[in-house]
Amino acid sequence: MILSDYADSDLVDFDALCRSLADQPAVPVLRETLEQLQQALDRRFLQGEPIRSLVFGRAWALDQVIRAAWQCFEWSDPDDIALVAVGGYGRGELLPKSDIDLLLLFTEEDRIETNVESIQAFLTLMWDIKLEVGHSVRTLAACQEEARNDVTVTTNLMETRTLAGNESLRERVTELTGPDYIWPSEDFYKAKLNEQTHRHQKYNETEYNLEPNVKAGPGGLRDIQTIAWVAKRHFGDTDLGGLVERKFLTDAEYQALLEGQDALWRIRYALHVFSGRAEDRLLFDLQEQVAEQFGYSDRDGQLAVEHLMQDYFRQVFRLRALNIMLLQHFDETILHAGDEEQIIPINSRFQVRDNYIETLDESVFIRTPSALMEIFVLCAQQPEVKGIRAGTLRQIFANRHRIDGKFRQDLRNITFFMELLRSPAGVSTNLMRMNQHGILGRYLPEFGRIVGQMQYDLFHVYTVDAHTLLTIRNLRRFRHANNTAEFPIATKIIHQLPKVELVYVAALYHDIGKGRGSDHSVEGAEEVRRFALRHRLTAWETDLVIWLVRHHLLMSTTAQRQDISDPEVINHFTQQVGDVHRLNYLYVLTVADIFATNPNLWNSWRASLLKKLYNEALRALRRGLENPVDKEERVQEIKSQALALLRDDGFEEAEILELWDNPGDDYFLRESPENIAWHTRAIANHGLNVPLVLIRETDEQSFAGATQVFIYAPDRPHLFADIAACLDQLELDIQDARIMTSSASDFSLDTFIVLDEEGHSIGNNPARLRDIQHRLLLAIQDPEETSTPQRRMSRRLKHFSIPPEITVSNDPTNQRTVVQVITSDRPGLLADIGRTFKRLDLRMQSARISTLGERVEDVFFVVDNQNEPLHDARRVAELQQRLADTIEQGQP
Repeated sequence: MILSDYADSDLVDFDALCRSLADQPAVPVLRETLEQLQQALDRRFLQGEPIRSLVFGRAWALDQVIRAAWQCFEWSDPDDIALVAVGGYGRGELLPKSDIDLLLLFTEEDRIETNVESIQAFLTLMWDIKLEVGHSVRTLAACQEEARNDVTVTTNLMETRTLAGNESLRERVTELTGPDYIWPSEDFYKAKLNEQTHRHQKYNETEYNLEPNVKAGPGGLRDIQTIAWVAKRHFGDTDLGGLVERKFLTDAEYQALLEGQDALWRIRYALHVFSGRAEDRLLFDLQEQVAEQFGYSDRDGQLAVEHLMQDYFRQVFRLRALNIMLLQHFDETILHAGDEEQIIPINSRFQVRDNYIETLDESVFIRTPSALMEIFVLCAQQPEVKGIRAGTLRQIFANRHRIDGKFRQDLRNITFFMELLRSPAGVSTNLMRMNQHGILGRYLPEFGRIVGQMQYDLFHVYTVDAHTLLTIRNLRRFRHANNTAEFPIATKIIHQLPKVELVYVAALYHDIGKGRGSDHSVEGAEEVRRFALRHRLTAWETDLVIWLVRHHLLMSTTAQRQDISDPEVINHFTQQVGDVHRLNYLYVLTVADIFATNPNLWNSWRASLLKKLYNEALRALRRGLENPVDKEERVQEIKSQALALLRDDGFEEAEILELWDNPGDDYFLRESPENIAWHTRAIANHGLNVPLVLIRETDEQSFAGATQVFIYAPDRPHLFADIAACLDQLELDIQDARIMTSSASDFSLDTFIVLDEEGHSIGNNPARLRDIQHRLLLAIQDPEETSTPQRRMSRRLKHFSIPPEITVSNDPTNQRTVVQVITSDRPGLLADIGRTFKRLDLRMQSARISTLGERVEDVFFVVDNQNEPLHDARRVAELQQRLADTIEQGQP
């Protein structure tokens, strides 16, 4: 790249600018020049000018402005000073809000002292005209010393251009900081590889983030620059084209790199323009603007922004694959050139060279296309294999087109794929490799459709393909004992599955129907049916994987949206599941799926809900589907267990039964014996009909990993609303609410399960617990309404708006009305909904609270003032309208 190729006097006329500076104040002249430059470039960008003209043209134009400004000052000994562009600006690449890195380079320290006033005045002028200048003032010796101590400085000094002054100084500093003096190419490569590894870890090792960083994220611009830096340090190449001549890159790969760079530059340019700042994250509120600028539209059941992001993810996916291949090439060339090689033959097609697998010759995949599948099976079966050699990666890429319909029906390839799924090690690693190198999506075209597919919400933090492979990785994690503490049931069950590969198949297909505009579970079930037929699964295996894909959401929705303390709910769930084998497969798939959807939303409370549902269902299945749990029998069992606990504390049975005269059966169904004993003991000691607030961690017998708040108080209008508002002000998120009012005493026995804002229980914090207890007692005893909390809504949450969906139905078995609310989350939502119920004279019996990213899916169980469900259609319609108004207006 020659920057003069992008010279454009329409952007900045250097001679005219110098004439203006000769007789006018510098600051207004230069500010006006920069404003006109910005407007011209932005206009060209919006009109679709090629991005390279904009990126390099901006750098050339800034050169003219800075050179003109430099000439406004007196510099003693001009041969002993140089103004040098470094870093990205030194490469000649400049985005609208990028930093302009300058080096004021001097031969000796005393030359800096001689020019100190001019230096300060020049830099002040740069700041006055609002240029984002990063600067350093150094001698030649200081540059070498700084570079020796910091590879980042070395990297910046590898990319330099002289803007003014003595060009030989720049050449000398390039020499002094070159590999002959410091950071030889081997050390430089290791440092840059380590730098990239830590940078990728910051982004969770995935290019698939909801709001990706276009510059620094995996597959981003920095990955391209890393390749260029290593090539320049080792070979002296000035651009990536040199790697083509050295056979490190093919022409097609080189073009893919350039096209990828252009695509990312366009996005980054748009981010700077639309945000007005140096924003390199593709934030939600910018994604829509970028999609519109680039001509995307809603189609095929997907939003314009989803099409933009799918193209983006596929682009960075390809760039990351090229980055991996080239770094592997550098590893072989730079670190291990001349090493004595250790070669281990595998078969007539493959061998392992220094722990990396490779083909024996370049025609392997041409002669034997099935080797495209075999290589990944071998990687899984050979524990010493760390990866695939760069040359073989290129061969894989060049021969992917051989995977066609005939290839997919070939029994050898079918056998290889199932053999990989049955491998004792390396399953998820090699499925990810297959995806990364474009094999998985070609062997399973239905999987290829979801590669890079984004879901535009806060719940799904990965693309569909990344989420799918993470689900399989989680299933593999369950096999290892070191994950027992985090996943105690899953790590036990996974070893009990008769054919573990079947849950991998179900995981591979559970979301494959996403983005088709219909029920993805139904679509996925049909796809996995075809997979099972092609891969010769038995009838039992086929039925199982189809059922798992079709019902993969059954366990999570039951646990999060229904009252799993109700024996009827458990009976209905177990009828759908059918047997213990299906329950075990479904449990491990559900846990792996949720954890792979969004690790930040996976918490101990959700884990405990699934654990309780699993244990209750297991108990019911062992009892027999023909012998469902009877509600009255369950109530008596819980009472007996609680009585035994209280007798041990010295309570008389008559005393206990008198205290229990008020709560209904629902109380004993929804609370554990340990909790009932805890409540009874406290009420007896505190005094009947005296308000009481109890707080402790949830117990292992019911749920674990959250904090339960028990409130015993006189029932009154707005009680739930005031409690919800108070908990919100205390920055506690309600996960579950059990609201029960005794008809005999008109006292409410309410249990709230809460977590803090980080998704954790409150823990052992006496001062915090006393504060919560005190403020709740004030809230329940104050007849005045508690004001709606004013917790700030997060930036991400503000961006999403979900029209409220309010469904009202009756539960004839339990004689109550079920109200389901789906809408956007916001502070104070529960309090507002509670007030609406009270104002409509509805009593809340319990609630299931579920927040999924920006989306809440809450279920409330209510009755009227006669403890009856709503039968009047007009009242139902009024309830729906009032709730919709409350949600949309943010007030009851």
